[in-house]
Amino acid sequence: MRTGRPSLPLDVGPSPRRFIGMKITGDTLFTVVTDLRATVLAEHTRPLPGRDPAAVVGAAADAVRLLVADHPEVAGIGVGIGGFVVDRRDVARAHFLGWRERVPLAGLLQEATGLPAVVDNDVRALTTAEHWFGAGRGLASLLVITIGAGVGCGIVVHDRVVEGAHGGGGSIGHRPVVSSVVCEDGHRGCAQGLVSSRAITGAVAQALGRPVDHAEALRLAADGHPAARRVADDAAAALGVLVADIANLLDPQLVILTGDGIGLLDVSRPALDAALQENRKAPLAPVPLDVRPFPFTEWARGAAAVAVQEHVLGRAHPVTPA
Repeated sequence: MRTGRPSLPLDVGPSPRRFIGMKITGDTLFTVVTDLRATVLAEHTRPLPGRDPAAVVGAAADAVRLLVADHPEVAGIGVGIGGFVVDRRDVARAHFLGWRERVPLAGLLQEATGLPAVVDNDVRALTTAEHWFGAGRGLASLLVITIGAGVGCGIVVHDRVVEGAHGGGGSIGHRPVVSSVVCEDGHRGCAQGLVSSRAITGAVAQALGRPVDHAEALRLAADGHPAARRVADDAAAALGVLVADIANLLDPQLVILTGDGIGLLDVSRPALDAALQENRKAPLAPVPLDVRPFPFTEWARGAAAVAVQEHVLGRAHPVTPA
């Protein structure tokens, strides 16, 4: 198993260097400017004009030019994207953008902006930020599990973020947790088919016979609607099985649960806890959980942390300013 860049949690001194972090979703670009400690100094959000690589790179370059005008000491760009990313350079697949072919996103951004750029899976980028600057600072092992449109995982083992040989380290969304339910990719019983926002809203909508969004589905569950309650509890229990499974395998010092679907646990936390207790392998200690929401700007900060890491460790790819 290949692991990622060496971790080196630092206490860095003041520096004029600035870093731009971007989180790309299927329709929006969230951008921040940070200092060398990944402290957010400025934010900018804009819709994507399209999902093809040219449209995404164009929007990103426009955001960079806007932010560099006020922060001229930018030393690098980091991008977090949902998908498979190889060597922090190329996006092999980005489902939410419809990218099926390899896209050299870091190179395209460097060419468009004249700044060093790195790209990483968005969950791994968030994990890097937590490992270097957040709750995981100083820990040799850490899991960051996210739920929302997808189910993702960032893994730190022996003080290193696991990338995998093909950029797929932490791909747990289709890990089986039950024997029924089929996800959109045809996998039976996987976490994605039960825990994702789409799975929850789809199951509640089917029970009600009308469309609902994720917020309404969780609100109905919180209000005690029998069908919505069952869907939410089943999803939280499946998440508990998943967390216990990965924690049994890696035995981390800390598990962070987050994502834009984390509101599920405001409704069904007891179901998660019961599944964790039932599936945690004895005599291992209870799974240490940190459950909290991260807004998309925090995911962008994670991408900036990747750029900081590349800069500090001396692996940023120099370019000639455009």
